[in-house]
Amino acid sequence: MYIVFDIGGTHMRIAGSKNGRELLPPVIVDTPKDFSKMGDLFKSAVGQISNGEKVLAVAGGIAGEFDEKHESLLFSPNLSDWVGKPLHGTIADITKSFVFIENDTAMVGLGEAHEGAGRGFPIVVYITISTGVGGARIVDGKIDRTHFNSEPGHQIMDLASKATLEDLVSGKAIGKKYGKHPGDITDPAVWEDLEKISAVGIYNSILHWSPDAVVLGGSMIVKQVGIKAENVAKHIEAMLKAFPVAPKIIKAELADSGGLIGSLAYLREKLHLKS
Repeated sequence: MYIVFDIGGTHMRIAGSKNGRELLPPVIVDTPKDFSKMGDLFKSAVGQISNGEKVLAVAGGIAGEFDEKHESLLFSPNLSDWVGKPLHGTIADITKSFVFIENDTAMVGLGEAHEGAGRGFPIVVYITISTGVGGARIVDGKIDRTHFNSEPGHQIMDLASKATLEDLVSGKAIGKKYGKHPGDITDPAVWEDLEKISAVGIYNSILHWSPDAVVLGGSMIVKQVGIKAENVAKHIEAMLKAFPVAPKIIKAELADSGGLIGSLAYLREKLHLKS
């Protein structure tokens, strides 16, 4: 039995796989802000999934920056009490198995590259525009190496104010600017402006990473009301000068399962399992 997880600021999704390829239905629980409560919740979910079967290995994603060994968080935007705590050790003690932990956005991007909108493309950039803005590059089905996590959302978009892409187009920023939940904003002019700003930031990432495809995910992209991937693509094509053609710009396909699918692909890579 293999275990994969996707831990966000709101929910923990934990699932199993008997063969390393197909996922069992996930157990979904609220993410505790207090790290001391995490262990019991994770142990209970693993018990439900494994039903006494031995756990061979675990992999998953969580938002934040990790130490060099990816054993504990150095920073996490929504889980401040988890910073510096023995995340890797806690999961290893519970499962008595190998444990691999990566950034959650990178795991979702890996999932999209393997089984989602980015499948078939050698170099995939995944950008998420949600509460925050993040991104990762996937090369030949593997998360590209970096010293720290890639942070395209923190690129400076305005020199005078030092405003970043995340400051301008994230769900948190939109809510603060307009005083309402982004899902309640129906004015097309607002979203057209956000699409233009997003296109500039994504264009910069294209220049840095030169991908074959850019997959756009996150709640600001995949919801019915929001930033449209096809409109972002048109803006990018209009501003493209450095390259002869723009990469494919595609909306993400895997929704909430992307992180789990990516984590399972990550496990297959680490354990040299057949796809």
